[in-house]
Amino acid sequence: MADELELTILMPCLNEAETLAVCIGKARDYLARSGVAGEVVIADNGSTDGSQAIAEANGARVVNVEQRGYGAALAGGVAAARGRFVIMGDADDSYDFASLDNFVNELRDGADLVMGNRFAGGIAPGAMPWHHRYIGNPVLSFLGRLFFKTPIRDFHCGLRGFRRDAIAALNLRTTGMEFASEMVVKATLAGRDIREVPTTLKPDGRSRPPHLRSFRDGWRHLRFLLLFSPRWLFLYPGLALLITGLIVGAVLLRGPVQIGGLSFNVHTLLVASLCVIMGTQSIAFAIIGRRFASRYGFIPRSGAYDTFLESLSLERLLLFAMLLLLGGMGAMGWGFWEWAKRDFGPLTSSATLRAVILAMTALVTGFQLMMSAFMSSMINIPIYERRLADQIVPDDHFRRRADRGK
Repeated sequence: MADELELTILMPCLNEAETLAVCIGKARDYLARSGVAGEVVIADNGSTDGSQAIAEANGARVVNVEQRGYGAALAGGVAAARGRFVIMGDADDSYDFASLDNFVNELRDGADLVMGNRFAGGIAPGAMPWHHRYIGNPVLSFLGRLFFKTPIRDFHCGLRGFRRDAIAALNLRTTGMEFASEMVVKATLAGRDIREVPTTLKPDGRSRPPHLRSFRDGWRHLRFLLLFSPRWLFLYPGLALLITGLIVGAVLLRGPVQIGGLSFNVHTLLVASLCVIMGTQSIAFAIIGRRFASRYGFIPRSGAYDTFLESLSLERLLLFAMLLLLGGMGAMGWGFWEWAKRDFGPLTSSATLRAVILAMTALVTGFQLMMSAFMSSMINIPIYERRLADQIVPDDHFRRRADRGK
């Protein structure tokens, strides 16, 4: 931008008349004290309490964002920001906008995203509900570090700074509270320089309840983390089920097993069979999910992983599925032969039941794999073919064809 500044202090706002003037005052005081060339932007999300007028009267620039939601307000504010750096924080006076030096210093040093850490800087009594402090934030932050190998210890701190162009390039999409998780996850996956600095949190100055809803928004954060990690959502549980089912099934297929006072027979073999079926389907979902997310830009491409996925062609998967189906038919024939040897009497023989369980496992798994292979291959349809099909043919094209036909 021609009038680009160094820093934009951005606050999303929805009916924050009680605390907005205080927050803007602290932000403007910081800019005056530090000498940073900057602005204060209020991304208003449809306030009805006069917050817009308060913001303008206190020297802030108001950006009206029609689409409702925390993430939508922030996205609109980032798009309108004039600063090379952006520091965002809630307008409820829980964060100290007068002390932003650590954020600016890290950004000037080359960081792409600088997260505040409230647990390192200090949480005042009553500033955070106990279930957020000891359950919600620690659990979600741990899962974020586990799933995505991010160094961040406070995944959901609302006070954070970033380079505007670096975050704009991430193409953030969510509109709700999960926007905070999406920013960290996508920045991590994109290999951005992410750092963390201590910050403080005090009780907000509002008399009304906060917009945050603990269980609803906590679930939205967890759902986002799972959807962006097909490995932990599908692959690892699927591998655990498949390996367990194969090992237990291989042992019990030869006959019952006695361990101490416990006896494991065909009923346990049936459970192992179900583990194999569920595990195979879960792994297939992992492959489909990863292929979809990678191809459409939700998750950055991985050379080794994408090469492996491309090797799983439709023809190879169908061949393996056909082998499973043939094996299942063979096992079904074995079971039928065992049944015939007993003059087609009641199916009480454990040998016959083993054959039937093996046959059904192979048949169901083969069928699932065949259907999953077709579903996965649909994602490989080139996007440009769809775009070409959607193009509108100009009228003069038809006129030229008509002239040639005369």
